Amino acid sequence: MSNWRVWRASIEDQETLVQLERHAFGARSWGADAVKASFDAAGVSVLFGGRADDIPSGFVMWRDLGEEAELLTIGVSPASRGAGLGAAMLQSVLAAARKGGAHKIYLEVDRQNPAALRLYQKAGFANVGQRKAYYRDGGDASVMACGL
Repeated sequence: MSNWRVWRASIEDQETLVQLERHAFGARSWGADAVKASFDAAGVSVLFGGRADDIPSGFVMWRDLGEEAELLTIGVSPASRGAGLGAAMLQSVLAAARKGGAHKIYLEVDRQNPAALRLYQKAGFANVGQRKAYYRDGGDASVMACGL
C-alpha cells in the first residue's frame, strides 16, 4: 500500500472520472451523468488513487453525513486490482470520515463480489442488512457498517 497515493479530484477531473468508472465497472457503470453529478452532490467527496505519476488507477466517492458517513462507490481499474489500491483508498476515506466527526460509516456491496466483501471485512465492516434486487441486473446488496 505504501506505493499508492490518494488525492482529491476536482471538477476539472470529471471526464477522467467518467472514463475510469466506466472502465472499472463496465455494464454496471452509473453512467456519465450520474458520475459527473457526484461533484455537485451535497457532502460528497471524490478521491483518486494511483502511483506518484498522478494518473489515477482508482477512485472512491463518499458522503459526509455528520456523525455518519456513506461509502458510495469505490473502483479500481482491472490492471491495478489486487495490489492494495482499493485498501489504500478505503483507509483514506475512513480517516477523513473520522476526522470529520463521523462515528460510523455505511455501504452497500454486491453480495456476489467476494473481493470487495473481503476488502470491507478486513477494514472492520460487518454485515448489518441486505437489499434485495438492489442492482439493475437484479443482484442483491449487503449493507455493511464500520465503527470509526
